[in-house]
Amino acid sequence: MTESYIVTWYGDDDPEHPRNWSLAKKCFVTFLICLLTFSIYIGSSLYAPGIESVVQDFHVSPVAATLGLTLFVVGYGVGPMFLSPLSEIPHLGRTTVYILSLALFVALQVPTALAKNLGALLPLRFLAGFAGSPALATGGASLSDIWPPATQAVAIGLWGVAAVSGPVLGPLLGGFASQAKGWTWTIWILLWMSGLALAFLVVLLPETSPSTLLYRRAARIRRVTGDKRYKSQGEIEAEHMTLKDVAMMTMIRPFILMFVEPIVAFWNVYIALVYGIIYIFIESFRVVFVEHHGFNIGQNGLAFLGVFIGAMVTFFVYAPYALRVLRPMFLNNTFVPEMRMPVAMLGCFFLPASLFWFGWTSSAGVHWIVPILASALFSAGVYTLFAAGLNYLTDCYPRYVASVLAGNDFFRAMVGAAFPLFSTAFFHNLGVGPACSLLAGVTILMIPIPWLLYYYGARIRSWSKYAD
Repeated sequence: MTESYIVTWYGDDDPEHPRNWSLAKKCFVTFLICLLTFSIYIGSSLYAPGIESVVQDFHVSPVAATLGLTLFVVGYGVGPMFLSPLSEIPHLGRTTVYILSLALFVALQVPTALAKNLGALLPLRFLAGFAGSPALATGGASLSDIWPPATQAVAIGLWGVAAVSGPVLGPLLGGFASQAKGWTWTIWILLWMSGLALAFLVVLLPETSPSTLLYRRAARIRRVTGDKRYKSQGEIEAEHMTLKDVAMMTMIRPFILMFVEPIVAFWNVYIALVYGIIYIFIESFRVVFVEHHGFNIGQNGLAFLGVFIGAMVTFFVYAPYALRVLRPMFLNNTFVPEMRMPVAMLGCFFLPASLFWFGWTSSAGVHWIVPILASALFSAGVYTLFAAGLNYLTDCYPRYVASVLAGNDFFRAMVGAAFPLFSTAFFHNLGVGPACSLLAGVTILMIPIPWLLYYYGARIRSWSKYAD
């Protein structure tokens, strides 16, 4: 066997390494990843205000029309199990997968908007979610490529704002569009937004995967020298991967980690329930603000600004904490993953408080600003749990980040997809106050999770063969 010459970085300060890029370039790439994530995530709730229009146009039940939202969410839950691991292959890299999948996502919006019946609409919505999924599961990995652990939490926190903003701003844009032009215009808006993101990415998004960058460096050296022995480590590993190895990485390992690792199981259940509550909470706005307060569909979308502002304010509080408290721990080598938990230990109380507040102030006799303020506290709770939880999983399983995050994305999408199907009946049958109280009760039962992981997480990790 011919010996290979391993192509690696020229040193710790190699300018081609993504973590050595300038601050301006890192910030710009972070913006592009956030734009990509927002452009996909908004596709779920952007459709929601047009459900009544779908019911009228296709003469179907509201539950059947809601499947257009549900199947989109299912699609971006299933997609990462197949598509995200492709970004780990050195020959492809992250940027190629992002651009090709986004191009397919954009193309699918045209037949979706032109669909003449529900039988055509629903499969297209599933395929669109499937095609757009790599960014949702791999965006965090792209940011970890360019930001060192000491500042990574801020970048992933900003990415979290983009992820939260998509579902909550979708009804704002979709509300006015569907009110004026029907459900098809919610899809046309999604086409324009994702098409703009595609144009930016094709021209401006650089590759961030170190494995792919070293593969390309090795390929350049081979072209210049004519010596085929120059190879990157990732390239050599990829050459020896069998079909069984690929299946293990994509389909089997995420489920093994999900069911074998207590830390992964706890956070998957917690985040999945929170994700489901997000979607059922979004659906409650129609009952509260349209039925109780007399808003039209467009005005109902404006009510979601409280959720958006809550997420933004929380980020601007979280970012200084990450820089002033967590960053010195990294620099002094005193950081352990459980240091992520104090944020979640606070945020876990925001959810039940906001749900009780929202539910029991939603009647027409209470000014509409009061439940909107409650929704801001709700998004603060969601944001802190996502920021702490996803960073914690990344810290605990650095060798299996792709599998852990893909499994988390799959699990929360499956739960989140089911909740909108019964949300309207849920609030109508129980009433908004009792329904929100029931949801608050569920979140109260989940409060011990971040506290237990803070005190016992290190011991649990010591039992694992996957955690570092």
